[in-house]
Order: sequence, then C-alpha cells, then structure tokens
Amino acid sequence: MSTTAAPSRLHATRAGVQKFGTFLSGMIMPNIGAFIAWGLITALFIKTGWLPVPVLGGFGNDASGAPNVGLVGPMITYLLPLLIAYTGGKAVYDVRGGVVGAIATMGVIVGAGIPMFIGAMIMGPLAGWTMKKLDSIWDGKIRPGFEMLVNNFSAGILGAILALVGFFLIDPAVTGLTTVAGNAVQFMVNAGILPLTSIFIEPAKVLFLNNAVNHGVLTPLGIQQSASQGKSILFLLEANPGPGLGVLLAYMFFGKGAAKASAPGAALIQFIGGIHEIYFPYILMRPILILATIGGGMTGIATLAITHAGLVAPAAPGSIIAVLAQTSRDSYIGVILAVILACAVSFIIASLILRAARNKDEGDLAAATASMEGMKGRKSMASTLLAGGGGVATATEIRNIVFACDAGMGSSAMGASVLRNKIKAAGHRHVTVVNQAIANLTDTYDMVVVHQDLALRAEEKTPSAQIVTVDNFMGSPKYDEIVALLDEQAQTANKPFEGVAGKAEPASEVEAAAAHVAVPQHHAETKNVLRRESVILAGSAGDMPSAIDEAGRLLKATGAVDDEYIQSMHERERSVSTFMGNGLAIPHGTNEAKPHIASSAVTFVRYAQPIDWQGKPVTFVVGIAGKDKEHLGILAKIAKVFGDKEQVARLEAAQTVDEVLDIFGKVNA
Repeated sequence: MSTTAAPSRLHATRAGVQKFGTFLSGMIMPNIGAFIAWGLITALFIKTGWLPVPVLGGFGNDASGAPNVGLVGPMITYLLPLLIAYTGGKAVYDVRGGVVGAIATMGVIVGAGIPMFIGAMIMGPLAGWTMKKLDSIWDGKIRPGFEMLVNNFSAGILGAILALVGFFLIDPAVTGLTTVAGNAVQFMVNAGILPLTSIFIEPAKVLFLNNAVNHGVLTPLGIQQSASQGKSILFLLEANPGPGLGVLLAYMFFGKGAAKASAPGAALIQFIGGIHEIYFPYILMRPILILATIGGGMTGIATLAITHAGLVAPAAPGSIIAVLAQTSRDSYIGVILAVILACAVSFIIASLILRAARNKDEGDLAAATASMEGMKGRKSMASTLLAGGGGVATATEIRNIVFACDAGMGSSAMGASVLRNKIKAAGHRHVTVVNQAIANLTDTYDMVVVHQDLALRAEEKTPSAQIVTVDNFMGSPKYDEIVALLDEQAQTANKPFEGVAGKAEPASEVEAAAAHVAVPQHHAETKNVLRRESVILAGSAGDMPSAIDEAGRLLKATGAVDDEYIQSMHERERSVSTFMGNGLAIPHGTNEAKPHIASSAVTFVRYAQPIDWQGKPVTFVVGIAGKDKEHLGILAKIAKVFGDKEQVARLEAAQTVDEVLDIFGKVNA
C-alpha cells in the first residue's frame, strides 16, 4: 500500500503545483496581446527605438516645454497592471471580483515608483476573494428593491478600503520583494550563474509547468526589467526554442520508429509555431534527454548574458518569429546566436544519448505513449472503454470533444486540429472538436482529451465527461481509437443490441440513443449473451488471477471462447487494470485474441469478500467476450448498471440468479 500511496501523493502534489502555477499564469496569458502591443510600441517609438517619436515614446518636451507623456509609460504603469488585476479578480469572483480587484490595485500602482505587476497579481485575486466572502454574508437577506444599492455600495466601499490597504501596506512589501528579486537576478547575471536556472526550468517545462514558470514568474519580473533597461534576458530563459529543436533534430537523424518519422513535423511546429509542448513526449520516452535541453538552455542563457541581449516584451508563443519580433534593436546578433548555439548543444548531447541507445530496446513513440499512459492503446480498444483514468467510455453519445492543455493555446490547439481533421475525414460532421485551457473547462463536454499529467485537474473540472489521455500530440494512437469509436457509434445507431437472455423488449428511443443502440425493428429472437449458467452469486476465487480464470472458465463453458482467449485475459490485465470502480472489474482479452471468440458472451461473478485487484477492492467480476464489435453494446449496458448506485446495491443484495438477470435485462427496458 505504501508503494502505491507514494506515487499518488507525488501525482497529487504535482497537480497542485500545476494548478497554482496555472492560476498565476492565467492572469498574464489572457493579456499577452496587451504586452505584445506595449513591446511593439516600445521597440518602435522610444528614444532608442526603430522610429523614435517623442510624443509616442514619451521622451523630450512638447511645444510648451512640458515633458511628453507618450504611450509607453502609462501603458506599463496603469494599463497592464490593471488588466492583470481585473483578470485575477474575475477568475475568483467573475466581473464583480474583477472590478473590485482593479480598484484595489490602483492603491499599489499609485504608491509605487515601479510597474506593479506582482502587486496586481496579489491584489486582484485578494479583492475578488474578499468581495465574494462579503457578499456571502448577506446573500438572500437583502430586501427586494435594495439589491442594486447594496451591491454597488458594497463593491465601492470595499474597493476603496482595499485601495488604501494596497497603498499603505501591500505596496511597501511588494516593492521590497520586487527589489530583492531584481537584485537577485542582477547578481546571478553579474556572477555568471544565471545559466544554472536551466537546471530547474527545463524539467519544470516537461512537467507542464512551462506556462507557470514563464508567465507566472519570469514575465512580471522581465517587464519591470525591460521598463528600466529597455530589454530583459528573462523573457528568453524559458521561451528559447533552441533546446527543444535540438532534441527533435537528434531524433530526425538518430531516432527510430514513429519518433523518427514524426520528428520533422514536430520540429516545424515547435520552432515556427512556438508550441514547445510538442517535444515533451520525446523527452519523456527517454528521460535522460532532459540533460540535452538543460545543456542547450544553459548555453542559450550564457550567450544572452555575454552579448547583453534580450527582448523588449514576452515572446508568446515561443516561436522564432515571436522571438525576433520582440528582440531589442541592439540584440539581434545575441538572440540569434543564443537560439543557434542552444540548438547545437542540445542536438549534440541528444545525439550522443540516442546513438548510445540504438542497440537497446527503446521502443517507438507510440510505445512510450502507451507506457506513460499506463495502457497499450494499440493492443485493446476495449481497454479504453469504460476506463476512468484516460479511457474512452461509450455510455454517452459523443458529440462534443474538447482538447485541453495547461494554457489552452499551444498543444491543445494543435492536438484539436489533428483530431478534428481525422474525425472530419471519417465523415463525422456532427462531432465538434475544440481546444480549451483546463482552468476554463466546464462540465458540458462529452469527451475530454488531455495529457496524462493533467488528467487529475481535467477530471475535477469535467466529472461527467469521458477522459482520454494522450502523450504524442501529433499522432497518438488514441486519435485513431476515438475515430474508430465514432465509427462504431454510427454503426450501432442502426444495429440492435443483442442483450440479456429472455429480455427482448425494445428500448425507448431516448434510452436507446443514450446507449448508442437503436430500437430493434425486426428482432424475432434475442441472442443469449448473459445466460443463467453464467451467473455465480458466490464466487470461489480468492485472488485476482483466480478470479480471471473463473470468469474465463464460465465464458468457455458457454462455447464463446477457447483457452487461448483465457490466457489473453491475463495478458490484458498485465497491460492495464480492468478495475472500473464501484467494486467492478471487467476482465477481457486483447484485440489479438478476437479470433478466439466464437460468439459474444458475458459472465457475472459476485464475491462475498472483496478481491484485491491490484490494490483496489472488487466485489463483482464481469467477464466479457465481444464478437464483431458487439462488445461495445455489452459495455454500454454494464456501464449503465454500474453507473447507478441503486442498481449496484440491488446487485449486492440479490439472492437469486433471476434477480441479477432482471437488473441487467431492464437496463434499456
């Protein structure tokens, strides 16, 4: 139990860190367009810009001798912090929280002599949370007709109080913190140790903390440095596309299998499109390659420090086009060198690692995907049906699919595009595929496609949706499984479900659609899938292997399978657990064992004492053999029964075989 608990705690901790980091970056990323606009205006119109214009750049005096205010100063002093504060407040308490957050942030802006981005990231959410708590005090207690009066004055009074708090308390603290952080960065630059930050940044990126690190920490500090120095090296600590490109180039020359074949396309998307998440799976399939990106990152940062190069604003996304667009006028040589040298060092290290591993059993990218996700997607499509953590269920008709990632702008957009094209090519025009940030997910989708490391957060946001985990954003085998599932969903729309023996009543139109099963129009005789002799109310097995054998023997006794299929049931369990939750396990064979199925059959065994199923308690073992895709309908019925706690309780209390048959028989009645 301890070995199982430790990875769970680690996974939960990582999910918590990702969640907090996403909240921080979530205040910056929606406003990236404003940052880019400020960066372009700064690069063009300040005194040292490409097209110096005093009235726009804010230098020199006007005709009356008064200093030109320009656009640069007011945008960085007022506009950007207020946008951040509003976004943070809105994330906590919608528009009302955003408005109060912006009011409160004016206190730290006016009291500070520096751009107050960190102050805005504190005051915005704090004000939204305070407003939410305050409203809860008199929620439902306001007399009719006084709601607007109370709401407006409470927001105004609280905003004024928080602005004073920001001015007198928060501002000095944040100013001190910002000074310390800035001095620390400058110390690292002067001491030549800034490249060491790659030791932390590169692994954090692969763990999907890239946006949290870049936009949650580096961007606010970089903007303040850029405001005072005209550019900042901090914008390229994480966004340099060189290290990732080096790894992908190494796979192009020294990789093998799907990794080698997909690397050129991934390199184009990463370098030109700026979607750095595309190279993460290539590192995760051989984790030692993180040394290559660390080496490349350190080289790039060292080059920037030596040449005193930097960007004027964030490069988002991390495309070479965005990087060059935001490069300071005097930094093009340094920035270009930083990208090239980072790529070269990363390529050399990655090439040495891949060449040394060529004679070892490395596996291809699809194999790495299957290993990382805890399943072999190509071996058994049934392994993803009904699965709770990364599987594809069939109990709900699939019409709305969302591809979710940390920020909703990079990998999810690309993955959604690939999946959308596959689905359209298969002729499923009624299915929509969109991309979204996990933080913005709502429980309105039928299916959520997400990276395994982000699955916990996706499940929290979309408890009713089917979660499918992927790794390779360009060509995951799960995409083909989803398309195949949609194909079979369309086929079963005109195919009767051959269900429980003796229960031939047609389902209603609504209930049939819910299980992807059409109402039988001409069905004189129902096939015996779950037979009386296949229902055991007191199983004899005491452990998981014995329970699988017991289910297999019952399937064989009906003439549905042979011994080879029973062996494949054990193989399937070694690949990925068939534990489904609610005390249910559904052992079944692999796709390769389909030829050993003579007919469809389902067995049911109940155990008085729960069986340890790889650390999970199992009371019900339902053995499955599906012939000619009939397993989809079978699984749909089982899902409907075990998704209903009342039905599960009935199964636990059943005293006769007829009661069990009645429960399964009335699923679609």
